[in-house]
Amino acid sequence: MSSLRVRYQTIEYGDVDIHLRTLRDRQQFDDEDGAAESLGVSPASWPLFGVVWDSSTVLSHLMSDYDISGKRILEVGCGIGLSSLVLNQRNADITATDYNPEAERFLEQNVSLNQGRAIPFIRTGWGDLDTGIGEFDLIIGSDLLYEPDHVELLSGFIQQHASATGEVILVDPGRGLYAPFSRQMISYGYDYQHEQIRTVDYLAKPFNGHLLMFQR
Repeated sequence: MSSLRVRYQTIEYGDVDIHLRTLRDRQQFDDEDGAAESLGVSPASWPLFGVVWDSSTVLSHLMSDYDISGKRILEVGCGIGLSSLVLNQRNADITATDYNPEAERFLEQNVSLNQGRAIPFIRTGWGDLDTGIGEFDLIIGSDLLYEPDHVELLSGFIQQHASATGEVILVDPGRGLYAPFSRQMISYGYDYQHEQIRTVDYLAKPFNGHLLMFQR
């Protein structure tokens, strides 16, 4: 990890501060033991987990006051785990997953920075048939649909892990795949709501994305 350049930042949610240790930028790379390469993670995509994306910021703000009472929650493709950290500060029952094995180390460090409880982390791919993590009442994620095959993979993963009355909340920055994904989710029996997300005051630049909400 010594070869990586990192940065520290604090994101405010009302009276709550979340402290983050992230990669300095998307030029960072450190896979000395080849763990990520063995999973098919290329050097170009390796650092994507370790920075804060606008979509993840939007999702984390939604989670800062969302009704979480009695819900077992899963963050899919958590990356740096911003929403998981926000929910952890709210004492939510939160589990995080990501494909990149390095995400777990950064999550542990950020939990420590925020003096929070340990967040269960499962390194898994959406095509894995048996992850052993069970079912969840609320599944969340941000900026997950950036390859055409993700429509089937992600919807299938959610179908596997959503409870019988499960909710799904995704923030999509508008990469063009949310419509076929939504149709796939409807075919699984979900009701669907969609909201356009325009510029929000906590982002430094304009945002034009989509809030996708599914309910069995």
